[in-house]
Amino acid sequence: MTDTPIKTHRRGAVLEVTLDRPKANAIDFATSRIMGEVFTDFRDDPDLRVAILTGAGEKFFCPGWDLKAAAGGEAVDGDYGKGGFGGLQELRGLNKPVIAAINGICCGGGLELALSADIILAAEHASFALPEIRSGTVADAASIKLPKRIPYHIAMELLLTGRWMDAAEAAHWGLINRVLPADDLMEAARVMADELAAGPPLVFAAIKEIVREAEAMRFQDAMNKVTKSQFETVERLYRSEDQKEGARAFAEKRDPIWKGK
Repeated sequence: MTDTPIKTHRRGAVLEVTLDRPKANAIDFATSRIMGEVFTDFRDDPDLRVAILTGAGEKFFCPGWDLKAAAGGEAVDGDYGKGGFGGLQELRGLNKPVIAAINGICCGGGLELALSADIILAAEHASFALPEIRSGTVADAASIKLPKRIPYHIAMELLLTGRWMDAAEAAHWGLINRVLPADDLMEAARVMADELAAGPPLVFAAIKEIVREAEAMRFQDAMNKVTKSQFETVERLYRSEDQKEGARAFAEKRDPIWKGK
């Protein structure tokens, strides 16, 4: 794609998605809807196994909602398209790994977008904040997700004060997986994506569904649902050729060949 705020590049089983909307990669309705289509297509394409999401340039990953668009009349509770804001936060059935490569400022809805990924890598100069409090609004998705990802009191400090956190501190609290020199960020993301793309897609799908659905369940209820194969992805996994291939490869002391079937 060229004349679009979202650039995509397929590299084998990996889809690279770049938010490229100067000057700051902010997201308006039109951009969010495009992202929703991109991630829906990624979800539904059997040949794609992993996605990397990053921002263009070296200064901004994404500052979130486009306040200029809001000032021009776009309501914050309007239609963001498939998957909600940024196409990821509410996209149902996304059972493939998503890596966020944070290349700069990641705040507001941009941080909420990053929280929708499964793995977060960040450049050393990246910074994080939830400044919604200063504009009289609420970081709704972050208010739900962040206290479950990092210590409660740190999450509440970020939500209630809007203060900035650098990449080193974000890694300290477990908000991100790894901090890298800026020049190494995308290469590290690609190496990780390739590693995941070579893994068992049906197992990944089962892991993602279990984690997502079990979040609101009691432990024993979730375990019962797993052991009784009441998760669609678990049922498919245990009836798959890949499950048999995994056992054969282990017995034969060789690398398995995963087909996603």
